[in-house]
Amino acid sequence: MALVKRAEGRLYLAPLVGFLLLFLGFPALLNLLYSVSTVSFETLRSPEISGFGNYVAALTDGAFWQSVWFSFRFGIITAISECLLGLFLAIFLKPLLSARPVLMAPLMLPLMVAPAMVGLMYRLVLHEFAGPVPYYLFEWFGDSPAFLDYNNAFRTLVVVEVLQWTPFAFLLFYVAYIAIPEDVREAAALDGATGFQRLWRIELPLMLPTLTVAFFIRFIDGFRVFDNIYALTGSGAGGSTTSLSIYIYQAFFKEGAIGKAVAASVVLFITSLLVLYGLNWLGTRRKK
Repeated sequence: MALVKRAEGRLYLAPLVGFLLLFLGFPALLNLLYSVSTVSFETLRSPEISGFGNYVAALTDGAFWQSVWFSFRFGIITAISECLLGLFLAIFLKPLLSARPVLMAPLMLPLMVAPAMVGLMYRLVLHEFAGPVPYYLFEWFGDSPAFLDYNNAFRTLVVVEVLQWTPFAFLLFYVAYIAIPEDVREAAALDGATGFQRLWRIELPLMLPTLTVAFFIRFIDGFRVFDNIYALTGSGAGGSTTSLSIYIYQAFFKEGAIGKAVAASVVLFITSLLVLYGLNWLGTRRKK
């Protein structure tokens, strides 16, 4: 009986495994081949294996490490900000949303807009010469910061990212928060626990798996960010807003260094895989 169930399980998993092998496995193997080859647009079908020179070229490039540092900072700051704001909104708005669930729809609207469109929208809104925000700040206060210059671009990008993706964290945390049984809260209240004590000692520990998953998802998404940053500031002044994804794009399409670009993408893929593995390990350890 156990063997039959195991065979059925493998049969059900076969379409998913086939999909992953076809749409992810083959491109991944091709990228690994290109990353250790001398290749150009003319020799894509016949790359010449040359060793790990592409990895050396990428790892010894100062621009590569600058982009890694930008992506890491951006991913960490945005993930923490989105999770904190999402958690606050989930707890603060719970009574209102319980009474009027229809209000959830407008809160999710930022998720409906493509990140590239968000970048273009804020590029127009914050443009130093044509944007309405700098115009009215100058009219009202006599001065306006350059939101997209070298000194302010990183903070502007963080704010734009947080504004768009905080609803994602809020939705996860709200669902986890309302899933906590009310009798647990009532029992704690009967024992004399204050609202903060219930939150810190009961509710947050029960929500911890969701908090962890949301943080890592948002960190991965922030680390590999491309579209909204490229639309809003591009690589930035002096490469100040070059994420790792933008670095790979520029190396591939603008420099024609396909091998180096693919090697950098493999590094990004391995980093994301390690983060996912760590997330899975944490989840397995918690279950034990």
